[in-house]
Parts: sequence; structure tokens; C-alpha cells
Amino acid sequence: MFKIPFLDLPPLRGAAGTVRLPGSKSISNRVLLLAALSEGKTFVRDLLASDDTAVMLESLRTLGCGVWREGDAVVIDGLGGQLRAKEAKLFLGNAGTAMRPLTAALALLAATQGGSFEVSGVPRMHERPIGDLVDALRGLGCEIDDLGNAGYPPLRLRGPSKLALDTPVRVRGDVSSQFLTALLLALPLVAERSIRIEVIGELISKPYIEITLALLARFGIAVQREGWEAFVIPAGSRYVSPGEVFVEGDASSASYFVGLGAIAATDTPIRIEGVGSESLQGDVRFIEAAAAMGAEVKAGPNWLEVKRGAWPLKGLTLDCNHIPDAAMTLTVMALYADGPTTLTNIASWRVKETDRIAAMATELRKLGATVDEGPDWIRVQPLKDWQAAAIHTYDDHRVAMCFSLAAFNGLVTAAAKPVRILEPHCVAKTFPDYFETLFGVVSVDAADVPVITIDGPTASGKGTLADEVGKLLGFNVLDSGALYRVTGLAARRAGLDLDDGDAVAAIVPTLQLRFADGHVFLGQEDVSARLRAEATGLLASQVAVHPQVRRALHQLQLDFRRLPGLVADGRDMGTAIFPDAALKVFLTASAATRAERRHKQLISKGISASIEGLREDLEARDERDKNRSTSPLEPAQDAQLLDNSALTIEASVDQMLAWWQQRRPF
Repeated sequence: MFKIPFLDLPPLRGAAGTVRLPGSKSISNRVLLLAALSEGKTFVRDLLASDDTAVMLESLRTLGCGVWREGDAVVIDGLGGQLRAKEAKLFLGNAGTAMRPLTAALALLAATQGGSFEVSGVPRMHERPIGDLVDALRGLGCEIDDLGNAGYPPLRLRGPSKLALDTPVRVRGDVSSQFLTALLLALPLVAERSIRIEVIGELISKPYIEITLALLARFGIAVQREGWEAFVIPAGSRYVSPGEVFVEGDASSASYFVGLGAIAATDTPIRIEGVGSESLQGDVRFIEAAAAMGAEVKAGPNWLEVKRGAWPLKGLTLDCNHIPDAAMTLTVMALYADGPTTLTNIASWRVKETDRIAAMATELRKLGATVDEGPDWIRVQPLKDWQAAAIHTYDDHRVAMCFSLAAFNGLVTAAAKPVRILEPHCVAKTFPDYFETLFGVVSVDAADVPVITIDGPTASGKGTLADEVGKLLGFNVLDSGALYRVTGLAARRAGLDLDDGDAVAAIVPTLQLRFADGHVFLGQEDVSARLRAEATGLLASQVAVHPQVRRALHQLQLDFRRLPGLVADGRDMGTAIFPDAALKVFLTASAATRAERRHKQLISKGISASIEGLREDLEARDERDKNRSTSPLEPAQDAQLLDNSALTIEASVDQMLAWWQQRRPF
């Protein structure tokens, strides 16, 4: 996951491959609560690992549930409907799928068994309405205190109190289906007699209620229903663990890859595994909307395949009540259409993680789009004159993922623009590895991938600076100075004759190299310490004399130019390897400063050394590097000079980022 302030997406050009979806958020948190309310152990497999499930799991532990991992399953040792903790403060982040059902369940358990529970979340959660659910629970006799603004979290749920279960429970259905879901999940705990729930107004997001009813049946609760107007919990209902539950992939998350296929999969389709024609989730019907816009879609029981059909896509007008979360993806797909796209019946967007209608309209306009909005609708015009934009994500995972599709604008405009996603880590709510997964199935022109080069003499701090800048930008890192040492080491381990240049060069493309946090990894092995050994240096000298090895390593260095970008350090990165780099820095420091730094490193490792001797050696190496016939050490003509003799690493990083920002169009 990219835990960085922003992630820059260069122009993306195509897509192909297979995506395995994370578990459904809606199913995951429902299953966790149902397992917690049941008696006995439930093995939950393919559970989504995300912020929302993390707060639910922590809450269940606090309430006395046994929670542990066993192999690939999360095991829940349920409460059997009996409170083990009578007091607790639960922090639920911005997880509506945890806040609403836990509020209902704890209110009823506190009423019947006594107790006091506080539920709270992040500031945005305290702006998301819960008053209709609270009103329904108070109508039953539950004692609920507003700890902030009336009708919003935080809340205190306390008891005991007498419940009035002989009259129907009435709840609004036109604000959020989670209120009805919360009651359906909680009322079996007190169903000594049949309990009737009546829905006021038109029920929105009906497919999510279908999920709830299907999962209730898995745990032994056969809800009787009268259309979408009333639901009856049978008398004597009790939760029975099915023993094992598999969580299907998240259909809402599938929408981004369905959209990706419709926009950019021109030859072979994007295959999406984890949802399909037998999915419980209504959002799988997003494929119908994508097909209406021109996508070619195939579906199996647990998979989808999508590729581009009509191009440009076709604008459409669609009532989105049946796909409330997935429909957001259509607003970005609409930019690639042949006419306007209008989405209606989406009032629920305004009470989600953010006001999603306002958020999508605002950020689409940053790209240059013409957008109109109303209380429960949005209209988006196709876009030709694209603008580079920094997308504010409002701590909303779906905003971040939707706007990644805007990076394909080069498919409809000659002047392709990059897209910056602010606070990309917000995707952790449902899909922590979303961007890594995206990068695994998209194609890009190498020239579009941004490169920063840091060249300079030995011991100037290039590697440390490259690592720090790479971390902050989410870029890959290349330590070119380690390549010859790794090649020599790998060749020796393979039993090759180091005098056989062709054989050594042939091993270079097979090297699985990775640079991270100042370490060098060969496959899964950290070889950093071995590379510093004198013997490895001798191996590097032996292989470096072969022109074919140098050519192979040149190509290997070019191959490090991967999404979302690269920071490359060495002595000729900006002059010979990446002459088109967007930012070139020549880093240096006085020989005396570098000798002092090297001396401290050696002393810390128990190696004795003379500062004067180190300084003389560095000066001699500088002279050799400057005068070598191939790629002499010198700044690129357009390089920024950075003397860090008197700078901290933090100051050097700040200067690098300032130069980088000056070169970005945001």
C-alpha cells in the first residue's frame, strides 16, 4: 500500500491480465458480526483485510469474542448472544458496516442483559446520519444517549430497559439500507416472539438487503418478507454457526477493473476473479451498465472477463439504485463516452464516507469536465481537453480508485496528462493493494514513466537520498552501483566461468533484483552485507571488463523504469542511462566531509580506518572516475547541483522534492 501524501499516475495506455479481488467489505463485516453473535466457532475464509474489517475485529475482541488466525482462516469464537463484557468503548473509524449493525446489536443486548457501550468514529463518521436507526431502536425501548449532535455518532447504548416487541418496528429506507440491515442482524437476538419490521418510504440499495437476507439464512435465520415493505423475524430465531464461511470477492471493487477493461483492454480482456454470475452482491450488475456503454463482457460463476467494444464508450442515462457504490465508476467512464451520461437515484451518495455527488463533481471539473449535479443525480459530459489534476480523495477509498481510470486520457487526447491521487492510502478501507494490482495489469510507454536521477562521486550519500525520495514518492529505486557486484555474486553462485563474458551476460536478465530501505534483495534474499565484502568487489571487477555484460546491465537498468516512477542513483544515470529524466541531480560533498562520513560508518561496524587515508582514497577515485573513457563522472548539462556538505538528509530530501514539484503540472 502506498502510505504517501500523493501518488502520481503517468499516462496509462492499455490493459490486460488477471485480477484477484479482495473479499467483499459488505459481506466481510456482516459475516464477522453474525459469527460473533452465534454460539461456537466460525472459520471465515477469504476475509477482506482492510481498515473496516480491522475495526470490526478489534471491537469483537473488546466485547469478549475469541478472534484468531488458523491457516488461511480467521476464527471467531462467538458469544452465543450473551454479553461477556458489560462496558466498552468502541472506535469504529469510518466503517458504516460496523457502526450501524453494532449500534443495533449492542443497544438490544444492553436492554436485555444490562451494560453500557460507547460507539464513536472519525470526524466524518460523526457527520454520517444514524438518527433513523436510533429512532427505531428507541421506539423499541432501547436507552440511547447522544454524545454529540443528535442523530449522529458518537452514542452511548445502555440498559437494562424493557423492550416493546409487540408492535412493528418502523425504519426509514430512503436514506441508507444499512439501517434496515442493522435491525435485521440484531433483532434475532430478542425474537422470543415474531418481530415485524416495516420500511417507511422507498427502500434504496435493495441488493445490499439481499446480501443481508442471504447471510442470515446461512446462520439459521429464515426471514419472512413482504416485498420490500416489511420483513418478519420468526419467533424463536437463534443464530447457528455454519462452521465455515467463504467471503466472495468485492463486487464494488470489481467495477474499477470492469471500467478498465471497457476503456483499455483492446486485444485481450481483463479477467476478474472472485465475483461472477452467482455473486450475492447486487453490484455485480455493474457489468450491465458497462455493457450498455459498449463493453464486451463475459461472466462465469466466479469470474468476469471484460474488453473494449464500442469506442468511444456510449453515454447513457441510468437509475443506479441497484448499484449505489459501483455506479461511481461510471462518472469517470463517462469522460470517454460519445455523449452525456446521467446517473439518477443516487441520493445515498451524499451520506457515505463523504458527499460523493459533490466530491465527484468537484474533482471531475478539475480534469476539465463539464458536470451538473442535483440532490440525487449527476450528469457528466465527455472530455477532450484534459487538464492535469491533483485529485482530493476526501478520505474516501472509492474516490481514489475511480479517478485512477482518468490516467487513460492519452487514449482520447494527443496531449496525455498525468493524474495525482492525494492521500492514496485511503484505499486501505476496502482494497489496500489497489494501486499495486492496477499497475500489474496496465501497460505504459516507458517514456511516460517519470525518472529522477541522482549522480555523484563515491560516498556522497546518493543511495540514502534515493531511498528517502523513493519512499516519499512511492517510486521504485535503482542502485546502479550494486549491479556489477550482484552480477558477479550471482555468476559465481551459478558456477560460471567469470572470464566467459557471454555466459555472465546471459545471467543478467534472470536477476530478480529489488532495492528497498537501503537494502539490496536478490530474489527474497537480502544480499546487502555480502555485496559490501571485499571478495564480492573483486568479482565485480572481473565481470565488468566484458562489453557484453555492460550492455546487458545497461538494458537491466532501463528495465527498472516501471510504474509509478523511478529514482536511479549512480555515476552516469542522468548522462548515459536516462538522459530524458525529468529531474537530474548531481550530488556532491567535499572529500573531507565524505571521508568523515565513511569513517563513522566503518567505526560503527568495528572496522578501524584513518580519516586521512579515506580522504586520499576518495580523491584518487574521484580523479579516476572523472577521467575514465566510458561515461566519465560529470554532471548532466541540465542537472541541478546539490552540495550536501553542510546539509542534513532531511534538508537534501526537501530540496529534491521542491525541485520535483517545480517540474510537475499540478
